[in-house]
Amino acid sequence: MTTLSAGAQLPAVEFTDDAGARVTHAELGRGRFVLFFYPKDDTPGCTREACAFSDQLADFAALGVGVYGVSADGEESHRAFRARHGLTVRLLSDPTHVACEAFGVWGTQRYGAHVYEGIARTTFVLRDGVVDRVFREVEVDGHVALVLAYLRAG
Repeated sequence: MTTLSAGAQLPAVEFTDDAGARVTHAELGRGRFVLFFYPKDDTPGCTREACAFSDQLADFAALGVGVYGVSADGEESHRAFRARHGLTVRLLSDPTHVACEAFGVWGTQRYGAHVYEGIARTTFVLRDGVVDRVFREVEVDGHVALVLAYLRAG
C-alpha cells in the first residue's frame, strides 16, 4: 500500500461529518488541517487517539489548525462515539472507502494473526491543499504531542 507523501496535492475528496454536514475538498484545501485516519469507532486504540485529539483541540485551534478524524464508520456510529466519550473533534465518514483509497490508507491490515481489509492508522498534516507531513504506523500514546510539536516548529 502506498500512501500520499509530503508534497502531494490533496485528493479531490468529500466527506460528511457526524452531524451530516459536508466537508469538501475546497474547505480542506484552505489553511492548515490534520486528518487522522483511524480503523474503527469505539475500539480501545481509536478511542484513546480520538480522546487525545479532543483533549488538545484548543492547542490546535491556537495554531490555526483544524482537526478531523476519518474512518469508514457511518454518521450514526460517529455520533454515538462522540457522545459516549465526550469527543469534541469532528469525525468524518468514508463508508465507501473512496477517500481512504485516495490517501492510500485502505488495504490489507494485520492484527496478530488476524488479517482484514481496513484503515492503516495514519495522520496527514495539510497546508493549503498540499500534504505537508505524513505520520505512518502511528503509535497512539504520545502521537498527538508529536503532531503538535511538528506544527509548533513550522
